[in-house]
Amino acid sequence: MTDARRVRDRLVDGGVIAVLRGVDEDDIVPVARAIHAGGVDALEVTADGKRASEKIAAIDRELADTDAIVGAGTVLDAATAQSVIDAGAAFVVSPHTDADIVRTCNRHGVLCAAGVMTPTEAVTAMDAGADVLKLFPASSMGPGHIGALRGPLGDVDVIPTGGISRENAADYLEAGAVAVGAGGAIVDDDAIAAGDMDRVRETAAAFVDAIDSARGE
Repeated sequence: MTDARRVRDRLVDGGVIAVLRGVDEDDIVPVARAIHAGGVDALEVTADGKRASEKIAAIDRELADTDAIVGAGTVLDAATAQSVIDAGAAFVVSPHTDADIVRTCNRHGVLCAAGVMTPTEAVTAMDAGADVLKLFPASSMGPGHIGALRGPLGDVDVIPTGGISRENAADYLEAGAVAVGAGGAIVDDDAIAAGDMDRVRETAAAFVDAIDSARGE
């Protein structure tokens, strides 16, 4: 089994990816630790902020002895993909499909989740070798769009991101999503600003409870 396949299986088992966007470098490690303590194994650091590679490396070191999976999101080009992979990213997520990003991930055995919206984009991503399809922004189309894609394309792995909340996560899972990605619904910015890591952990735990309930666990 490839490393990408192992990561895919772990993402599916966990059911949720926490998207850490705009978290300061000084806060990123305690925030990641609190979210992981809340039961979220997959942590995605977005690459559109400063020093993303350093943040990924810091989390990877901090949680090296745990079951956490650290990846990068909002990866827009192959050079950034290479940088975050060098920093230790176990998966790479982009909001679009870029064949060069996919090839970079495939070369290193790193899972690539390519962003799609239409069937054409989905087929392009699959043909390029993407491991998972990121439906983004999910809120624009709703849960039913997953079934619409899977109808002609078959049993593809879709992870919706963008507008996912505790209240609607079950709808996306029931529609066929293998997992969901969530930012603000998991990463409590107010709690982070207040330095309240207990509340960060509790918010993450509440989201995990919603995923478990949706799966009947």
